[in-house]
Amino acid sequence: MNAFDTSIQTWLVHFAASSVIFTHAVHTIADLYLAKGLLPLGILWAIWFKPGDSLKWRREMVVATLFSGIVAFILGRFLALYLPFRLRPVYDPNIHLTFPMTHETSKFLRTWSSFPSDHAALWMAIAVGIFFVWRWIGILAILQCVLLVCLPRVYLGLHYPTDVIAGAIIGAFSAWLVTRAPLRTRLAPPFLRFMDSWPAVGYMLAFLFFFELATMFDEPRFIAISVIKAL
Repeated sequence: MNAFDTSIQTWLVHFAASSVIFTHAVHTIADLYLAKGLLPLGILWAIWFKPGDSLKWRREMVVATLFSGIVAFILGRFLALYLPFRLRPVYDPNIHLTFPMTHETSKFLRTWSSFPSDHAALWMAIAVGIFFVWRWIGILAILQCVLLVCLPRVYLGLHYPTDVIAGAIIGAFSAWLVTRAPLRTRLAPPFLRFMDSWPAVGYMLAFLFFFELATMFDEPRFIAISVIKAL
């Protein structure tokens, strides 16, 4: 643990260590889908359906933003698997910090590398994509990602500060790259044509995809882990 991580994490842990209510609130927020991505995904629906002259461009941006979130999520998982393993702070006795509600932390996270944070990568990508379309709402989405996604995970010892910073950088860069015209105008049009030609099927699939994205693919990951254990 470097000095940067140590100073921030120590301050956060001691900041509200005496407040049981605050700790329970943070733990609840960290588990709420509403506090993670449900709200930003709802904003993407608002961007999609808002009438106006720039409707085609906005819908392209929505598709590109979703692509960027998936790219950031996959890249975060790839780096976590293939970079040197980093034990999550909540499990590391060498940092000499007692994190709140350690007994409620999922034990399987012990085998998942801490660096980088896939939560920060995914939801920062979505937030930055919103920012490129609606500036002020995008700023609020970015703040929501920082305050309700990143900081609670640092406070609870699920990630080091550098984990969430790296994840946020991955997400922001993915959103910037995928929403640029050269990529956006190649990726988005096939999906827009499909939605126009088959709206019933398209919106059904969109609902299912948004559900899985909001839950960060918890069920598919649970099924994959169960299959791996069974084999």
